[in-house]
Amino acid sequence: MKIAYIALGTNLGERLENLRRALEMLSAEAGILVQAVSSVYETEPVGGPEQGQFLNACAAIATSLTPTALLLTMLDIEEKMGRIRKERWGSRLIDLDLLIYEGITMNTPLLELPHPRLTERDFVLIPLADIAPDLPIPRCGKTVREILSSRPKAKDVKLYLVPTRYANQGDANHGVSL
Repeated sequence: MKIAYIALGTNLGERLENLRRALEMLSAEAGILVQAVSSVYETEPVGGPEQGQFLNACAAIATSLTPTALLLTMLDIEEKMGRIRKERWGSRLIDLDLLIYEGITMNTPLLELPHPRLTERDFVLIPLADIAPDLPIPRCGKTVREILSSRPKAKDVKLYLVPTRYANQGDANHGVSL
């Protein structure tokens, strides 16, 4: 099993329920075990048309899937949840992005690892720091914590919900619920 990190975002419908459902659907997939989930943050949209605020979170998963198979599974979950892709950076019911996959960097027409805009987005870096502050970012040479400490303090990323952690579920990161 390899460790991968994903970002989750939503700004349509019941936003918190969208995040919960996406995590449940990920957990139900063969070859995916959700290991840790960050706090949820409310954020202003970046780029694209005028739209409502997002809820964003990150998750660490253990997976036996290849990076491409994991991405295709994530895209399938988006589709099953009802995501419609009308315009780039537009409103979305759910958005799942593969940020980092342990030991792999790649650049194909379908997938780039690490995610090409990972180090530029506080709405990803802040929740990622909740679960993996010392994670080195491939091709960057810095950890999540180091990248965040070198950036201006984010003003548009506000804590929305701290996840519940269940006791005695294997290691301390298992059994996380929003």
